[in-house]
Amino acid sequence: MKIGFIGLPQVGKKTLFELLTDHKPSEKELVSGKPIKGIAEIKDQRFDRLVSIYGPKKEVRARIDIEALPKLEKDTIAKGEIFTDINELDAICHIVRAFKDDSVYHVDGSVDPKRDIDFVNSELILHDLIFIEKRMERLDQKIKQTKEEASIKEREILLKLKTHLDKILPLRLLSLNADERKFISSYPFVTLKEMIVVLNVSEESLKDTSLAGQLESELSPLRIDVMQVSAKVEAEIARLGSDEERKEFLGALGIGEPAINALTRVCIKALSLISFFTVGADEVRQWLVRKGSAAPEAAGVIHSDLQKGFIRAEVMKYADLIALGGEDKVKVAGKFYLKGKDYIVEDGDIINIRFNV
Repeated sequence: MKIGFIGLPQVGKKTLFELLTDHKPSEKELVSGKPIKGIAEIKDQRFDRLVSIYGPKKEVRARIDIEALPKLEKDTIAKGEIFTDINELDAICHIVRAFKDDSVYHVDGSVDPKRDIDFVNSELILHDLIFIEKRMERLDQKIKQTKEEASIKEREILLKLKTHLDKILPLRLLSLNADERKFISSYPFVTLKEMIVVLNVSEESLKDTSLAGQLESELSPLRIDVMQVSAKVEAEIARLGSDEERKEFLGALGIGEPAINALTRVCIKALSLISFFTVGADEVRQWLVRKGSAAPEAAGVIHSDLQKGFIRAEVMKYADLIALGGEDKVKVAGKFYLKGKDYIVEDGDIINIRFNV
């Protein structure tokens, strides 16, 4: 599962990518015109709390793949390769410039987040429309010659998609049945992807969430999450030498945690993933599984043998553990659950798998 960062030139995409992945791209990577790949650890305060409780010998955070795609410029859009890169993603994170700085140029001459968001969304929709129109032309020729039933059905599905896109709406909003999804599964529809908009604001605007709130209300009907971050501030936090210094810096700004931490959690939400934990004196570990997964699927994330030989899952809720103060107290309170194969894992579950191979 991977999420891709896209954006116009000079929006802070590279800075945020480096902060998340701790990977500074080489000059060769930057000029390659190819996606730059990295891995980001999920920063979750629940994990930190569990580590403090169990004091394990080993602690392992969950991680996700992140790619920084080439700049969205007229030439990259015209060539179309950027859309191929987007199609290979599981979700899109659009970095949008919302800071004013005369020393940093804007490709359109002025800072206007809504304009930039609308431009990118329109280009994504246009890409899908162009693909459909070309595909329908080929289908029309084939249907004229062969009257093939599968081609007729495919054309009907594509017409349904085209009608939706013509309303300037992304395909992720369109209800499709399993048969329809199967028909289009191999097609490069980029507006099927879940999407996040990240506003890169100035330090002075960090506490002002009015723009983010306004955009959230406008974009939520399009199933686009909105958050804001100051790449400049996040870079300053990252440069501080100790946790104590970082806490003092955040306190002075009136911030509870670095926004970059929250961004990792927004990313896993966009990827339709949830977290569960395994705990003990040897190791505390955070795992990611697709939302709606049953307990054996979660067991398979840990190891395939656990899924094959699954017997049951022993489950504690994170909130119960914290509220009651320990595993023994959770058991005494009757909140230590034994779950079978049909149990749907919930975000924050603490799980121990019983199995036999």
